[in-house]
Amino acid sequence: QVQLVESGGGSVQAGGSLKLSCAVSGDTDSTNILGWFRQFPGKEREGVACMPDGGRSTTYADSVRGRFTISQDNAKNTVYLQMNSLKPEDTAMYFCAAGLGLCGTWFEQDLATNYWGQGTQVTVSS
Repeated sequence: QVQLVESGGGSVQAGGSLKLSCAVSGDTDSTNILGWFRQFPGKEREGVACMPDGGRSTTYADSVRGRFTISQDNAKNTVYLQMNSLKPEDTAMYFCAAGLGLCGTWFEQDLATNYWGQGTQVTVSS
């Protein structure tokens, strides 16, 4: 089992920034990728950002590329999502996830195969 605990959500005005954190613990040898998804009310979760566990390459959804940055601190077993130039359409519940696979196809994989955090709400007002 892998445990994921998010923090850092909140409310911000359009154009502002937030940084989400996700503490990762447990059997991390069973997964090889880490990332963030978000879910709008009434919609399915969608991939936002991904990186290999311990790696450097990153993958982003088109809607956030250039504004969001995923990073990892291996010493702290924490993955981050820096969100800049936030827009009202970024308002969603954000989930940290750990899984097995490749970042290039992870967003299209069966979501049930991932480990998930409890989610943190991000609200962007205009």
